[in-house]
Amino acid sequence: MDFSEDGYSMPALLNRSLSVLAVPAFNDNYLWLIHDGRHAAVVDPGDAAPILDALARHNLTLTAILLTHHHADHVGGVQTLLQSFKVPVFGPDSEAIAGVSQPLSEGDTADIPQLGLHLSVLDVPGHTSGHIAYVAAEQHWLFCGDTLFAGGCGRLFEGTPTQMTDSLAKLSALQDDTLVFCAHEYTLSNLRFALAVEPDNAKLIARIAAEQAKRDRNQPTVPSTIGLENATNPFLRYRQATIIANLQSAGRLEAADPVSAFAALREWKNTFK
Repeated sequence: MDFSEDGYSMPALLNRSLSVLAVPAFNDNYLWLIHDGRHAAVVDPGDAAPILDALARHNLTLTAILLTHHHADHVGGVQTLLQSFKVPVFGPDSEAIAGVSQPLSEGDTADIPQLGLHLSVLDVPGHTSGHIAYVAAEQHWLFCGDTLFAGGCGRLFEGTPTQMTDSLAKLSALQDDTLVFCAHEYTLSNLRFALAVEPDNAKLIARIAAEQAKRDRNQPTVPSTIGLENATNPFLRYRQATIIANLQSAGRLEAADPVSAFAALREWKNTFK
C-alpha cells in the first residue's frame, strides 16, 4: 500500500476535543491513535515503530493501549511501547495477551481520564473466540478490530457462524452515523465480492466508484459508517431475499435459514478472487 510521504494519508477526524489519526503499518493495517493534541491512546498497535514515530511527530504522550484480540498484527508492539510508557493496557479478558492489565468484557468500560474518553465494550466473538470492540458513544466511534470491515467481515478462525452473526448484529444496531474504524484496507476487495453477491444494489455500485476514487488519490477508505455498511455490506445483509436467492442459484446454499446463508457467504469469500 502506498501512503503519503510522511506516512499519514488521513487527516485527523475532529469530534469535540478529540481526533483520530490513522497510522499505516505492515501492508494493509491501520493502527488508530485517539488524541487531544497532547495525550493519546492507541488501538491495536501491531507494530510499535510507526506508533512511536507518530507520537514524536505530533508531540503526543501515550496514555493507554486498547486491544481487540490476540493476533500478532494487533498486539505485536505492546511490549516495546510499554518500555517507553507505563500505561494501562485494555484487552479481552478471555484471551491470553501479554501485558494486559485491564481485562474487559461486554458491559465494562475502558476509561481514559487524560482524554475524557469513555469506551463501552462489546463481546464480538467469531474472528477469535474472545474478540471485543470499543464504542465511544459520545463521539459515535466504533473500533472493531477484525470483526467488521468496510464491505466485509473477518474470517472465522476460532468462532462459529452463529457467534459471528450475533456479533455483527450488535454492531449493525449502532447509530447509522457511527464511524467504523476497522483495522485493514480490504475495502475494494470486499466490495468486488459484495457486487458478485448483490449485483443490482445501486448503493453498492455507487460506493465502489467512490472508494476507488479514494484509493486513486492515495486516501484510505476507512473509516466507514454503520449506515453505509448496512446498505452495502453483504455480511450485514445476508438476510436479504435477493442475496439468499443468488446463493441458491449459485449452488452455494440449500437451507435458506439466515445463519446458513451467512456461512455460505463467508465460505464463498474465503476463496473469492
